[in-house]
Amino acid sequence: MSSTDGAGAVAPRKTFLGHPRGLVILFFTEMWERFSFYGMRAMLTVYLIQHFLFGPEEAQGIYAAYAALVYLMPVVGGLIADKYLGSRKAVIIGAVLLVAGHFTMAFEGTGGRERITIGDTTYAIEVDGRDQDRQLFAVNGDERVQIVVSPEGVRRVDAGESGLPAAIAAAPIVQGVPATTPGDAFPAFIPVGGYTLETTRDTQVGEPLLFLALSLIIVGVGFLKANISTVVGALYEENDPRRDGGFTIFYVGINLGSFLATIACSYLGFTYGWAYGFGLAGIGMLLGLLTFILGQGWLEGRGAPPNPEKLAGTRVLGIPLEVVFWIGGLVAVFPTWLLIRRHEVIEAVLPWAAGAIFAVVVGYTVTRLKGVERSRMLVAQVLIFFSVLFWALFEQAGSSLSLFADQSTEMPSWFNVGYTQSFNPGIIILLGPLVAALWVMLGKRRLEPSTPVKFSVALALVGAGFLVLAWASLNAANADFRVPLMFLFLTYLLHTMGELLLSPVGLSMITKLSVERVVGLMMGVWFLSSSVAHIAAGVIAKATATETVAGVVTDPALALQTYASLYNTIGWVGVGTGVLLLVLSPVLKKGMAGVN
Repeated sequence: MSSTDGAGAVAPRKTFLGHPRGLVILFFTEMWERFSFYGMRAMLTVYLIQHFLFGPEEAQGIYAAYAALVYLMPVVGGLIADKYLGSRKAVIIGAVLLVAGHFTMAFEGTGGRERITIGDTTYAIEVDGRDQDRQLFAVNGDERVQIVVSPEGVRRVDAGESGLPAAIAAAPIVQGVPATTPGDAFPAFIPVGGYTLETTRDTQVGEPLLFLALSLIIVGVGFLKANISTVVGALYEENDPRRDGGFTIFYVGINLGSFLATIACSYLGFTYGWAYGFGLAGIGMLLGLLTFILGQGWLEGRGAPPNPEKLAGTRVLGIPLEVVFWIGGLVAVFPTWLLIRRHEVIEAVLPWAAGAIFAVVVGYTVTRLKGVERSRMLVAQVLIFFSVLFWALFEQAGSSLSLFADQSTEMPSWFNVGYTQSFNPGIIILLGPLVAALWVMLGKRRLEPSTPVKFSVALALVGAGFLVLAWASLNAANADFRVPLMFLFLTYLLHTMGELLLSPVGLSMITKLSVERVVGLMMGVWFLSSSVAHIAAGVIAKATATETVAGVVTDPALALQTYASLYNTIGWVGVGTGVLLLVLSPVLKKGMAGVN
C-alpha cells in the first residue's frame, strides 16, 4: 500500500541507487543553481574591490548584506510555499528570477576610476591584470609610469627594475614591463602627504545594474532555496533511514556545481574579463531551470500546492493567485534594491528583525505545541542558535578568506584567487559520499553520533581551521608576507569537515524535528540563522580590512598581521563553543525524543 504526502500525492515507488529517483532531478537542479551562485560568489568581493574600487571594508559590508538577505528571504519563500504555492511552483519562480539576476551581473558598466594628483598634475591610475600579478600605472597623456603605493608613499618603477624591497612592495615588479623613459615627469618618490588620491565610481549605470542583479538573485533564492530542500525531505517517509544519506547526496550535488563553477567562472573572469565569468554563471542557472521543469514527472507529485483547487480558483483583483506571486516576486526586487545599496541599514536592523522572528517561532512552540512536538521543536531551535556561530566563522570564505587568498597567500603562477573557492566543494565531493555511507553503517550498528554531537565537533573544527591559518601567518610567511597555499587548503579542509557534520545534517534535522504543518517555515528559519550569521561574518571580515589603492593592498605586512590576530581570536571562540555544546548534547539528545 502506497503512502501519500500532505497534498495527497502518491509516494515515489521508483528508485535510483536505493533512493527516490526524484532525488536525481533535485540533485542536478541544485547543482546548476549552485553553479551560478558560487561561480558569482567566487569573484564577487574581489570584483567589488578591483572593478568598482570599493575599499575592502565597504566591499565586505556589501557582501555581508547581500549574503544576509539571500538567507533571510527563504523565511518568506518558505511561508508562501507552505500556505499557497507549494514547493515546486515556488522553485520555478525563484529559478526564473535567478536567471535574470545572473545574466544582469554580466553588464559591468565602467566601474571605478582612481586618480593621483601631485602638485598641479593629475594622473589616472590604471591597473594591468586581475589576479596577484596586478600592476599599477600612472597615466597622463602619452606618459605611462609604473608605480607602487606603500605606507611610505608612491614609488616610481624605472625601466628594467626587477623587484623592490619587501618592506615597501605592494605588488611584484615584472622584468621588462615598459615603465619610465627619459623625460617622464612623474617623480621617483612622493612621500605620504605629497599627493592626493581621488576615487570615482560609475554610479549612473554600473552600480545600479550591479545592485539590481544582486536584488534579483536575493529574491530568487528566497523562492528557491528553502523550498527545494523541502521537496527533498518530501521524497522520504517519516523515520526513513535513507533520509540523512539522501540529504548528503543532495549536498554533494550542491558542491559539484560549486566546484565546477569556481574553476570555470573564475578562469573566465580572471583571464578574459568579469563579464565572461558572470555570464557563464547565468548559463548555469538557465540549465538548472530547464532541468527542474523537464524533470517534474520524476518528482511524482511531491511539493504540490497544499490546496491546489483553492490556488487555481482564487483571484486577487481579477488576477489568478499564482500570477499574483509572480508579480509580487518582481515587485519585491525594488525594495531589495534600495536595501542592498544601504548595507549599513541591513547591518543595524536585520539582527533585531531576525531576533523577533526567532522569538515568534519559540513562542509558537511553547504556547501552541505540547509533549514530543514541543521538545523536538525546542531542540531544533537550540541547534539553530549554535549554528549561527558556525556560519559566522565558516562564511569568511566569501569575504575575508577570499581577500586573504588575494593579499596574503603565495600561489603558483597558474593558480588564481578564485580557484581557492573550489577547495571546499572539491573536498565535499570526495568526502561527502564517504560520510553518507558512514552514517548508514553506524546507524545500522546504533553507533551514529547524535545531531548535537555532530554540531559540537563541527564548531571545534571550524575554529581549528582559523588557528592553523593564524599559526602559519606568524610562523610560515615568506619575505613578501605571503603564507604558502598549503595552509589555506588545510583551513578549508578542517572547515569542510565541519560543514559535512553540520549543514546536510542540519537540513535533515529540520525536516525530522519540525511539526509537519510548519516545516517550510522552519526550513526558512534554518536559513535565517545563516542570514544573521552573515551579518556577524561581515563584522568579523571588516576587522581584517587594510588600505588598498586601485584594488592593491598598500601594506602587506600589516594585512598579514591583522589576519593573524583576528583568526587566532575567532579560532579559540569556535573551539570553546564546540566544547560547550558537547557538554549539553546529552540533554538535547533526550529532548529529541527518539529522533537521532
